[in-house]
Amino acid sequence: MMENIEQKLISRINENATPLRIMHVCGTHERTISKYAIRDIISEDVQLLSGPGCPVCVTPVEDIDFAIELARSGKVITSFGDMMRVPGTTESLFDARSDGYDIRMVYSIDDAIKIAKDNPTLEIVFFGIGFETTAPSNAAALLRGVPENFSILTSHKLMPPAMEILTRDTNLDGFLAPGHVSTIIGTEPYDPISEKGFPIVVTGFEALDVLLGIAMVQNQLETGRSCVENAYPRCVNVEGNLKARELLYEVFKKTDSKWRGIGMIENSGLALKKEFEQFDAVNVHADIYKRLHEKKASESDNVDGKNGLYEECICAEILTARAQPSQCPLFGRRCSPEAPVGPCMVSLEGTCYNWYKYRHNKGI
Repeated sequence: MMENIEQKLISRINENATPLRIMHVCGTHERTISKYAIRDIISEDVQLLSGPGCPVCVTPVEDIDFAIELARSGKVITSFGDMMRVPGTTESLFDARSDGYDIRMVYSIDDAIKIAKDNPTLEIVFFGIGFETTAPSNAAALLRGVPENFSILTSHKLMPPAMEILTRDTNLDGFLAPGHVSTIIGTEPYDPISEKGFPIVVTGFEALDVLLGIAMVQNQLETGRSCVENAYPRCVNVEGNLKARELLYEVFKKTDSKWRGIGMIENSGLALKKEFEQFDAVNVHADIYKRLHEKKASESDNVDGKNGLYEECICAEILTARAQPSQCPLFGRRCSPEAPVGPCMVSLEGTCYNWYKYRHNKGI
């Protein structure tokens, strides 16, 4: 039954194919597209572009460098496993841990809080990353209360402002909106983007979901419409998760934020509100933050980490769909999941990782 529906969607997409560039902004979408070879079964006229949907990929070098500098200063850094291998200017958190610094992998902010409670003489910093989906749990943890020796380095991002920037800077015709993020924010935040002429379809993560999203974007363009449609109603509604958003904005406020590969985007990040500043690692460890930035200012190294092998890495172009992984001179040669040079090769949600895992053995 499902196979029959998938085949009908594939036929519908291919029979009506015209030159079309559809961008997704979700690492799980890229994983589905690569795993099920969706690019290979639909018309070459319909291009599926991978945008900045991998949270560790868009975490800026400066935040990674700060986390490493905190570890060098005797603080205990905690973060997710994927974040450990993402390169900063000269090294990753994993490299720093290999040098003997106390950097620990956790599965949630609650794990980090437990470490702080169990070790009251140590200063614990949780490196919090991710989009609208992960920030509410961090907000809830702070509202429940955390020990005095705990702080958070927040590097959270908001997706709609990044999509808005991409409509100006990237050649695209429509979006597959991320299902995970949309469960929290709903569909309304995408309205201003669709009103500028870009069809948007909120899409789930099965191959069938992705094919349906493509067909719905295609249909909007064929009929001269651009609106927000929901192809993932089993999880997403118009309003989103109101309770999660209430928790989120009780603790955080919107702020300008730097995205790796894109640059500064207005109101695209989250900062702790004034009443929670005593848990903000940048404030708690302001001396280390200031010393690091003074050191960087005095150095001639490129702050984007463009030195050595990084000079050849094109993750910035890949995150904005200006290039494909196979166009990178390092892809599959000196950059692989076992030895990643750029952030896009690190995570299960990274574009290069998925192209390597599912397409590289096909000679792509």
